[in-house]
Amino acid sequence: MSNNESKCSCSCSGTENCVEIELNKLDAVFDKWESQPGALIPVLQETQGIYGYIPAAAITAISERLRIPTSKIFGVITFYSFFSLKPRGKYLIRVCLGTACYVRGAEEVLTALKSQLGIDVGETTDDLVFTLDVGRCFGACGLAPVIMINEDVHQWVKSSDVEKILKSYRNLAQGAKNGSK
Repeated sequence: MSNNESKCSCSCSGTENCVEIELNKLDAVFDKWESQPGALIPVLQETQGIYGYIPAAAITAISERLRIPTSKIFGVITFYSFFSLKPRGKYLIRVCLGTACYVRGAEEVLTALKSQLGIDVGETTDDLVFTLDVGRCFGACGLAPVIMINEDVHQWVKSSDVEKILKSYRNLAQGAKNGSK
């Protein structure tokens, strides 16, 4: 098991029984949704909100409580790109590869991000700070090339900007880790 698979972003991160400790948080989610038709997707969304991804132990719990086969749950998780079976970083970096962004240098920005982070698209840094992903159009063509980090839009990004952008988010992550903002 890699480091990414053994960690989660829940409040107990770093403990051996993290997922088991946090499973009690799912009880409120189940109480809210289990009697509702079509509860699976909202339950998965809230589960991912708790963990930052959907761990195997949570899938088992969801299957038992909602009486849905795990195969169906995996099918839904893998169909929708929003859901993840692996821990994601604190900051999800998405590079727009739509036509306007691509023509204006998004591929070079993506290459710089891969190089600086030491990961490929779909991967997460070992320290769980960054996850790298791509999208096809963010609807900000006049600002191309665009990257989004969580909900922050960075416009007219050049490959030479990448180091400075990443440094600012690393500093934020370090500050949060040290108890400051």
